[in-house]
Amino acid sequence: MYILITGAAGSGTSTLAAAFSEAAPSRHLETDDYFWRPSDPPYRDKYDEEERCLALLQDLRSSPSSVVAGSLIGWGDDLEDAFDLVVFLYLPTAIRMARLQLREERRFGKADLAFLTWAAQYDAGTAEGRSLERHRHWLKQRKCPVLYLEGELSTEEQLQRILAARLSLTPANRLGPTSL
Repeated sequence: MYILITGAAGSGTSTLAAAFSEAAPSRHLETDDYFWRPSDPPYRDKYDEEERCLALLQDLRSSPSSVVAGSLIGWGDDLEDAFDLVVFLYLPTAIRMARLQLREERRFGKADLAFLTWAAQYDAGTAEGRSLERHRHWLKQRKCPVLYLEGELSTEEQLQRILAARLSLTPANRLGPTSL
């Protein structure tokens, strides 16, 4: 079974994906690992579009159960429709920004102002990349069920909702050889 957990930066996609992969043994993948090349400082050099999509598809195919955290908007139908369930997390901007500030300070010693500015515009959708409007439009186009988890829920409550939702699903096997 393949599950995508998506939402704005700071909404908790990585935390929830990690919790899910432990509760329902599955491979935990992060879209950032396929989007950004390793660099110092990080998040400077991008993989080209075809390279990142093929790498993620290959990693998904190598595991019968995977949970992916992050955004795949614009990554192509083969990948965007490869999931049996998409989970969308939404949190108000103030909560996300407080989380991001803390996370960035812990990881890097300080928060990158350009990143925080970009992340803060998610609800308004005034910058390139992820936005609430783009996400909602993208979610409507999915061929699998979408579970909306909105508001400040605990990771455990979110996890229980995903586990319950997945019991009603039949894996769609969307990653067969015809997907390429």
